[in-house]
Amino acid sequence: MLNAALLSIIEDAGIAVLTLTEGLEKNEFLASRLTRAETQRQVKIMSESIASLSLKTQAFLAEVDWSGWHTVAQQLGANANAEQEALWFAVRSLVPATLMWLRVYRTNQPELFECKPNPDAGEARP
Repeated sequence: MLNAALLSIIEDAGIAVLTLTEGLEKNEFLASRLTRAETQRQVKIMSESIASLSLKTQAFLAEVDWSGWHTVAQQLGANANAEQEALWFAVRSLVPATLMWLRVYRTNQPELFECKPNPDAGEARP
């Protein structure tokens, strides 16, 4: 049940990132303090939720770039240049790919996205 809630949070934050950054080029994005700050907040929500997913659930969603998310999470508190590059990578690559794969998995493994208790204490089942 917890993993399903986290997946929902990840999807919602990802949609917010795509909405905030739609049509923006890198220089426009980086120059926009408000958009960049809100996007960073949403990316942080995604990375923290991803870090909280069980390893078992991550294994079921093997196509998602979990190591990429780990790297982005590390860079979000780093120096300004590393943080900006990580944020732009998340905006243009990681977030869209993650949402696409979650959509595929929602179709193929809907039980991972259902918010109901199961005998494995919140662990996803194949």
